[in-house]
This record gives sequence, structure tokens and C-alpha cells, in this order.
Amino acid sequence: MFDAAKLEWTREPLSYTLADDRIEIVTRPRTDLWQRTYYHFRNDNAPVLQMRTREKFFSFVVKTEFDSKHRFDQCGVVLYLNSENWLKGSIEYENEEYQHLGSVVTNHGYSDWATTAIPASIKSMWYRLSRREDDFCIECSEDGVHFSQMRVCHMWDAVDEIAFGVYACSPEDSSFRAVFTGMDVTECKWQAHDGQQPDED
Repeated sequence: MFDAAKLEWTREPLSYTLADDRIEIVTRPRTDLWQRTYYHFRNDNAPVLQMRTREKFFSFVVKTEFDSKHRFDQCGVVLYLNSENWLKGSIEYENEEYQHLGSVVTNHGYSDWATTAIPASIKSMWYRLSRREDDFCIECSEDGVHFSQMRVCHMWDAVDEIAFGVYACSPEDSSFRAVFTGMDVTECKWQAHDGQQPDED
């Protein structure tokens, strides 16, 4: 069950409202999460709102709505352990024609980015973040019912307690409002693999 009373800020945004069923974040300009890879810069100042858990198997669902309109504006789901170990799934605005639906996984201080282009007219998206021990799955949905896989990944430092929740940021000189609703924590919806068996030691 999702409990807003357990949420904690890692860096507060420009302004926000927080309730059991709705979170609003107004971003500060020049805020972002990225580490080293390709761009050779590091930015670790995005507002992150999370709860902590030691539960090894669960799913977290959230609906995002946003009025982003400037390059790189973004909001979505996040698992932030520390500045060098985190993952995020979001839509990142690019221009009036398209934006990037994607995910970033950062292990030991290096980020990657996997994306697909979607129309800029999309202003709402559901995400589902699932944990199976130290492996994670990010999924997305336009209706909150039918989810599609975005990313399966391993987090090397997610060995016990983790923190997960939502984030929003504006890497360039802009600010926008992100709204998060439909938040829920359930049993793990990411089922155990039923295909090829693991290699024997």
C-alpha cells in the first residue's frame, strides 16, 4: 500500500503540494540527474521524492501528467540510492514534434539512456517499477491497464534497503508542473522468468 506519510525529499523542488492521492512538483531551472557517460558532465540536483523499503518483491505504479514544453523537461518514476547509483523512467521533451520515452540506469557513476520517440502531444503516462531482489523492471502504459516493458536492469548496490518514488526536473532554463496520481504499491507484477533455465554452477 502506498503511504504518502513515508515519503522523503532528496532536494526539494521550487514548490510542491503533497497529499495521499496527489503530488504536484514545480521544477527549478537547470536541475537534472546524469552521470558522466558521453556528455562528460555530471548533474545530481533534481528533486526526488521517495519512500524506503527492504521488501525484495513489489511493484510501484504511478500516473504522470505534465505541461512540459522546453527541451529536456522530464518527470517520471525513480529509484535513487545515491548520486552514483539510480534509475529513472520518464518522458523527456525535445521539441513540438516529438519527445523521448525512455529510461536511464546509473551504476557506479555511469549512466546509460535507452529511448524511443513518441509524439510531443502526449502529456500523460503511467509507469510501473518492479523489484525482484536486485533486479528491476520499468514498464509504461497510456491507460494504466496495459503495460509495456521499457527496461530490465540490475542495480549492483540494491542489496537490501532501497528508496523509490517520483522525480521531475528541467535541465535547461525552464520550469514546469508535474502531477503524480494513482500511486500504489502492490505485490510484484513482474513475474518470475519461465523460459531458459539458469546455468548450473
